[in-house]
Amino acid sequence: MPHGPTADWESAARRALKESGHRAGGARGAVVTLLGRQNCCLSAHEISDELHQAGTEVGIASIYRALEVLHGMGLVQRVEFGEGVARFEPVTPGGEHHHHAVCDRCGRVTPFEDDRLERHLDRLAGNLNHSMSGHDLVIHGRCRRCVAR
Repeated sequence: MPHGPTADWESAARRALKESGHRAGGARGAVVTLLGRQNCCLSAHEISDELHQAGTEVGIASIYRALEVLHGMGLVQRVEFGEGVARFEPVTPGGEHHHHAVCDRCGRVTPFEDDRLERHLDRLAGNLNHSMSGHDLVIHGRCRRCVAR
């Protein structure tokens, strides 16, 4: 089963924005379109850089406001890796998700999936008599490039 944002997420996000009375044009629309093409999380500044590289001039304050609305509606999740920078990624309608490996040297973020890990986490929650509504896993270390240096 495919994970990560797809055109389906973008359509669902635009529909949800419209139904809740929010416009889906301008900065908000640009952010939704960009996030719909990503396979992992981006910071507001990375979103700004990518939009500017594509020729879309959107101010950083507008990007933050768009992310705040999307986060408040449950359309994106905020991901933090302990470095003081919030990143955002789409919450897919089916609940599929991935985890992250973060290089402590260069900051590279690598998404990964592991069905066996998911089964173990479900079993662990059951052993703890805990109803699990979600989970996050971040592996810190060094990426291949930094280990090779």
